[in-house]
Amino acid sequence: MVDVTVGHGGHSFLFGNRLGAGGTLIGLDADSKSLERARQRLAPLACKVILLQSNFSQVAERLAELGIKEVDFLLADLGLCSGQISDSELGLSFRTDMPLDMRIDASLEVTAADIINQYDEKSLADLIFEYGQDRASRRIARYIVQRREREPITTTGQLAAVVSSALWTPGGKHKARHPATRTFQALRIAVNRELDNLRDLLSAAPGLLRKDGSIAIISYHSLEDGLVKWDFKAREHEGIYRIRTKKPISPSREEIAVNHRARSAKLRIAQKT
Repeated sequence: MVDVTVGHGGHSFLFGNRLGAGGTLIGLDADSKSLERARQRLAPLACKVILLQSNFSQVAERLAELGIKEVDFLLADLGLCSGQISDSELGLSFRTDMPLDMRIDASLEVTAADIINQYDEKSLADLIFEYGQDRASRRIARYIVQRREREPITTTGQLAAVVSSALWTPGGKHKARHPATRTFQALRIAVNRELDNLRDLLSAAPGLLRKDGSIAIISYHSLEDGLVKWDFKAREHEGIYRIRTKKPISPSREEIAVNHRARSAKLRIAQKT
């Protein structure tokens, strides 16, 4: 099996226990720190474990380098792990003041700060609307440009404060979601090319799965889930896949109570015919 977003190894540990001594588990992750955590967690497994630093969009190339032509199972969890959100070097959290970076892969050149301080107002608004699906994107972009004229926006705390001020209304009701959530999502997607990478994975998957092999993808917002849903449907229409989840599997109330970040997760599974 291939866990293309191995993270700290949580999913891989569960599946690795099922593989046994005769199985091979391959884990990919663009984050070197996550790979090290996964290496420690997966060490007790009886199966063969191969961990590679790579974006999941390059899974076909990595498997070809290993001489592996087909696999039984592809798993992708498109969410962030808690360790990444709290990592001060990554700059993904609006709840703690961090450098405004957001690069999961340190080899990427453009940071979130580059986008915030260099994009013109229209481009910023378009990005926040397209990737963050925030209908207040123009107002947010205007506030960002006005603020950066006084000083560069270089930390997550600064950006969160600007977005919050753009969306604040006197006497407004308290919302469970932080006002900067959608803007941060948009920036993270843009910096890490997340949707392009997902398209590459979906395109490569049919050629990597052997007959009756499965692909399972956990997404966390409608942009990701929409890509997965329509790709699976198109492949099924072509006779390549059989969709195993006519409706996405969502977490139970009990799971959400234990892990609040799972509340928006959707799992879709397809099987190669």
